[in-house]
Amino acid sequence: MLNAVNHKQVWGIGMVMATLFLAHSISFASSPNSALVQKNDEALQGDLDNQMMDASNRWHGGIGDYMNMYHARETALMLQRSAAAYYSPESKFYKSAALLERMRLAAEFLERTQTADGNVDLLVTNFNSPPDTGFVVHYVVTVAKLAQMHDDEAVANIVKPFLVKAGAGMAKGGVHTPNHRWVVSAALAQIHDVFPNSAYVERIDQWLAEGVDIDEEGQYSERSTGVYNAVCDYAFITMAHKLKRPELLEPVRKNLDAMSYLLHPNGEVVTVFSKRQDHNTRRTMSGYWFSLRYMAIHDQNGVYASMLKPLEPSSMNLAELMEYPELNKPLPDLKPIPDDYHHEYPRSGIIRIRRGKKSSNILGNGSSVWLEMRSGDAVINGVRFASAFFGKGQFAPTGWEKRNGAYYFTQKLHGPYWQPITDSERLPILQDDMRRIKMSRRVSEVCKLVYEGRVRETADGFEIDIEAKGTDNVPWALEINFRPGGKLEGVEPVSHTEDAYVLKGDVATYTVGDSSIEFGPGAVEHTYVELRGAEEKLSGPSVYLTGYTPCKQTLTFTFK
Repeated sequence: MLNAVNHKQVWGIGMVMATLFLAHSISFASSPNSALVQKNDEALQGDLDNQMMDASNRWHGGIGDYMNMYHARETALMLQRSAAAYYSPESKFYKSAALLERMRLAAEFLERTQTADGNVDLLVTNFNSPPDTGFVVHYVVTVAKLAQMHDDEAVANIVKPFLVKAGAGMAKGGVHTPNHRWVVSAALAQIHDVFPNSAYVERIDQWLAEGVDIDEEGQYSERSTGVYNAVCDYAFITMAHKLKRPELLEPVRKNLDAMSYLLHPNGEVVTVFSKRQDHNTRRTMSGYWFSLRYMAIHDQNGVYASMLKPLEPSSMNLAELMEYPELNKPLPDLKPIPDDYHHEYPRSGIIRIRRGKKSSNILGNGSSVWLEMRSGDAVINGVRFASAFFGKGQFAPTGWEKRNGAYYFTQKLHGPYWQPITDSERLPILQDDMRRIKMSRRVSEVCKLVYEGRVRETADGFEIDIEAKGTDNVPWALEINFRPGGKLEGVEPVSHTEDAYVLKGDVATYTVGDSSIEFGPGAVEHTYVELRGAEEKLSGPSVYLTGYTPCKQTLTFTFK
């Protein structure tokens, strides 16, 4: 029996990849499949408890979120879970007539809320959206595929009207971002697999004719290591599998090989590459579960298998294991993930260094954070430098030069004052067009400031220099920001700024568990740490060195 309806929302909207795979922690009481079926049942029960069952309500049949909005994506995910449960003999919902009725209501909700073009609305931002339709189709088409695999035309017909109309919409619709091309193409390949239509393949070929946007560093154009790389990998595997085009696996290999060098010791992904919302956020490889398992088995690649190991069983998806029987084949023997290397990525403007449990990024890509480092669980989120120079003194180097094994970064700033416009120089310009007004004026009292930073790897850490010269008496502050949760020793709090400290002595230490980073020497001439025109203080504890220009400050970081 299905539980009574409970309209309190317990399954919220997440990021695309948070809902792309089931990410529940699984404890194997018996077989892996038994545990997955149980977890799928629990998630499905939550969906059913939140399905709108009031026939007079406009959202009848849909699944609500924590904001009490009813989404195509939430409802589509419920349908995928339902199909997996319906065809799993170990499920409490196996061949349940009551569940089948709930699936019909959900499919009718999707049809009813579909636009005239066949697309869905993503209520939080996108409307009549072909790419969001692609994400939704990914879940819904699993119902038809599993039904086809079980020779169950009646169940396939439940979702066929929605899928056929969605296919028509995507076969002519546009996209917003580079990865959307592959999301839409993969969704069309999935529909074509169960309800063939040459128009779907023609549209896929139009998108593929633009070329795959993966560079020599193994990154798709959005460089979204935490989210959209995984979306693209999934899409290319899907197209390769459904369309029988093995050549489409090549970009997946290229990206997964690159990702093996973009992992911190604890499995977190390096996200400073990203040009999307996952930039500099904490992510894991969970979104890559399908791609890693598929490619590890397909290519018998032991490195992929090792990258996969921490993701299982938590990221496994029952429906996909059922749709792709290949995923159930034995994995190859494990091979070590690279953990001792020094790689330069000129296109991305990043130098990546890994020495066992020590992991660091040197950045020359226009980021204000130009050094990140960690030793085990002791993490420095970023080292930054800024001065109070005309409200534009944040150091954000846009390139590097390598000399004698060290990396050098430079930035030049100037702060002019403007003279009156003479009669002969006047132009017919609007008084509020300040940019053109300034361009028309002569400058005077021009102040200049030149930054030079240097980063050098040492045997047990890093040494950095920062130099600022050109205009005297400009206050500066060097910020060292730490991930919260550790213990700082050898520093003093700044009374007027929360979570801010200064280093006056020769050395300070940041410790988390049995890992620590020692750094120094300090320098404190003032406590003006939140400089005008500089970026806001990073979240978490920050230790500052301060002074006035001209300056040349050396700082050593020693990993313990």
